[in-house]
Amino acid sequence: MRNAKHNAAEILERHPREPPTISHRLPVQPANAPDPCAATQWIQNRHRSFRPRIGIVLGSGLGDLAQAIEEPTQIAYRDIPDFPEPKVPGHSGQLVLGHLEGAQVAVLQGRCHLYEGWSLEESLRPLRTVLELGIELLILSNASGGINPRFHSGQVVAIDSHINWLFQSTKSPNRHDTAGYILMRNKRTYDAQWLTKARETAEELGFSLPSATYLATLGPNYETRAEYRAFGRLGADIVGMSTVPESILAMQLGTPVLAFSVVTNVANPDIPTATQHNEVLAWSSLARSRLEPLVSRIASKYFSTPNRNH
Repeated sequence: MRNAKHNAAEILERHPREPPTISHRLPVQPANAPDPCAATQWIQNRHRSFRPRIGIVLGSGLGDLAQAIEEPTQIAYRDIPDFPEPKVPGHSGQLVLGHLEGAQVAVLQGRCHLYEGWSLEESLRPLRTVLELGIELLILSNASGGINPRFHSGQVVAIDSHINWLFQSTKSPNRHDTAGYILMRNKRTYDAQWLTKARETAEELGFSLPSATYLATLGPNYETRAEYRAFGRLGADIVGMSTVPESILAMQLGTPVLAFSVVTNVANPDIPTATQHNEVLAWSSLARSRLEPLVSRIASKYFSTPNRNH
C-alpha cells in the first residue's frame, strides 16, 4: 500500500493537470468554465459595460482604501443576491466598482470570516463573483500578527507562501472539473512575476517590500505565546484568519494572486502582552500611507488605459 500511494503521487507530479480557467475579457464563458453565480449575473445585468481588470479585497482596517476609487459605484453586500454581510468592525461590506489610476477595478470592502459562522462557500461568494467578472489580477490584503522578529508593526509585506491551518478544502466552483480539488506544488498560489513587479514598484516609492509566509488559523482568538512559538518553528512569518481560501479559489480559476499583509503587532513569546482589535485597526490605518500608493502605482503602471474619461 505504501508503494501504491507513492507511485500515485509520482504520477500526479509528473503529469500535472492544468487548473481550470475562465475567460478574462470575453462576455461568453468557455464550455469548461463554472456556471456564473446569481450575484455575478445580477451585477452584469446592471453594469453591462463594466469590465474590471483588477479585483481588490480590503481587510481589517484597510477599507478606507476604497476612497481612492474614482467614479465609484457602491453596492452594499446586503443588496446583492446571496452575499453574506461582514460582522466584524473594520469590514463595511460594500462592493465598489470604479477606476483606480485609469484602470477599472472591483473592490470588496470587507470580507466575511469563517469564525463569524459562515460556511466556506458562503464566505467566498463575494470573491467568486469578482473573479467571474473577468479580472486579470487579484490583489488581496489583510492584517496579521508578526511572528518573525525582523518585521515591525505597521509594516507592509508581500505573501509568497502560506500554511493552511483552517482545515477546510476550497473546492473548485467548476462542476465540470474533476482535478480542481488537487493543487500541484508547481502551481504557485502567489504569482512570482507579480511579486517581482510589486517589489520594484515599492522601491520606486521609496520603501522595501519583504516577503513572508502567512499562516491562516480559524480564530477568532489571537494566538497564545505557545502558538506563536509553534507557528514560528513551522516556518510562518505572520499569522491571520483569512486570505488562504481566497488565494486558492483564484488559483483554481487561473487568476494571478498578489497578496499584501499589514503587520499590526509583532509578538514576543517571552513577554506576556494583550492585543486588542482597535490596535489592529490603528496599525492598519497607519500602513495605508504605503499600501494605497503601492496598489495605485501597480494599477497605473500595468493596467491604466490611455483613453481615460474623467
